[in-house]
Amino acid sequence: MQINYYGSYSLLKKEVLRFLKVYHQTLLSPVVNIILFLMVFSLSVGEHIEKIGSVSFAVFVSAGLIMMSALQNSFANSSSSFVMGKVMGHIVDYLIPPLGALELLFAFGIGAIARGICVALVAYLVILFFVPLTIFNFYYLLLFLILGCAFLGMMGILCGIISETFDQMSAMTSYVITPLTFLSGTFYSTNSLPQFWQNFAHINPIFYMIDGFRYGLTGYNDSNLNIGIWYLAILNLILASALFVMLKRGYKMTH
Repeated sequence: MQINYYGSYSLLKKEVLRFLKVYHQTLLSPVVNIILFLMVFSLSVGEHIEKIGSVSFAVFVSAGLIMMSALQNSFANSSSSFVMGKVMGHIVDYLIPPLGALELLFAFGIGAIARGICVALVAYLVILFFVPLTIFNFYYLLLFLILGCAFLGMMGILCGIISETFDQMSAMTSYVITPLTFLSGTFYSTNSLPQFWQNFAHINPIFYMIDGFRYGLTGYNDSNLNIGIWYLAILNLILASALFVMLKRGYKMTH
């Protein structure tokens, strides 16, 4: 199979420059939200819960907030590209050039991962002014960050393919992505939940993303990290395969 490397690179460059040019909205705004969340939880809960395991509450929550923001922005990057293309009528610009399904999937997926990593890096550096963060295991941190952003980036592509309007994309975010994120242990340890909700959390892929990233940052984890890696890798493979077929067939890309 012949791959259009230059075309893939050009589309990826366009995706990265798109969010870098409006960095106030794409990189700094999420960090402001993280700081506000951190202040609210530290002031309202921090005095009652000093530590979770051996990790201070502020550090525990900071790790979850950084990963949550990275995931949400990965999803937003790829989904907005597709929906904007449909609404504004330039989706054809992705179809006319000699770009196949693999090239499209690669460019939009890596673009989403890049935005997620940039948001995580900026958030980490800003939170350092308020919370003494360290890195416990860089390799686990990076691995779960990439697996998580890849999954949410591809979920964004799926949402973009299916959605015809910004309202439909917003519904996907409000009814699926946000609830799964908030029920993933971002602000709490799932070990403190009743058994039913623990079982539910262990089905939620975002739980493993948050938990694995938190381990890389703090050394604390609620789940088996190897199970999380395999679970996320398999889900990414399944989702990538499904998206490849949809893009190859031009599903809902043309009218």
